[in-house]
Amino acid sequence: MAKTNPKISVIIATFNAGLFVNRCLNSISNQKNNFTEVIVIDGGSSDNTIEILRSCTFLDYWVSQADKGIYDAWNKGLQVAKGEWIMFLGADDVLLEGSIDKYLKFVDSQTDSIEYISSRMRIIDKENRLISVKGLPWSWPRILRETVTAHPGSLHSKRLFEKYGNYNIDYKIVGDTELLLRAKGDLKYAYLDEVTIAMQEGGASDTFQAIRERFKATISTGGARRMDAFLYACVVSLKFFIKKGLRKVGINLYLKRG
Repeated sequence: MAKTNPKISVIIATFNAGLFVNRCLNSISNQKNNFTEVIVIDGGSSDNTIEILRSCTFLDYWVSQADKGIYDAWNKGLQVAKGEWIMFLGADDVLLEGSIDKYLKFVDSQTDSIEYISSRMRIIDKENRLISVKGLPWSWPRILRETVTAHPGSLHSKRLFEKYGNYNIDYKIVGDTELLLRAKGDLKYAYLDEVTIAMQEGGASDTFQAIRERFKATISTGGARRMDAFLYACVVSLKFFIKKGLRKVGINLYLKRG
């Protein structure tokens, strides 16, 4: 089923994802077309993930081997991807119906210089109930203060990686942000004002460790002054702890709605 010249390569990193990867894969299979390839890089799962991948006849490429985390897996996917544009998904993400066609049409309307395209995403709880819709256009230097761009399901031109390199695997949570920070205000960007993906709340990106990693990236890659980065991190941390406190009493809220 491999395509010789796909426009979009969808890369999914999995590891012991048997409880939810089927939902992710099914959301792609229903809209996969001749302009799309699907690549899965598994980190050596010991649950039923491998059985699920073997049963998915629409996959163009998959492999299971030990890796050093999600960004190492994504880098491996980049090595085999044939598409002009790369979409990265988490194993528990859901690509909404019609999203691939929307992106293909949008890509065709852009100039050849665009390096990155993002859209909007639904944040849902474990019962698939909507919490918020997030995803604003990339804005420099606002991106130093907070991540308002929706990374899941966004499109990266292969030129982006040729220009700025692959993911830094020293980052375990915010490597996608760190990559985009390398471009600073020079990122050639376009915004698709459509909701294309659903992401479940929680996960590694919704942790204090993610805030600490982002603090590091804001200084070392983004070039922010340490005091400014500290103040940004304090604001994000305050929102984080308020959100966690509200969840404990049964209130699910995103203080920043984009």
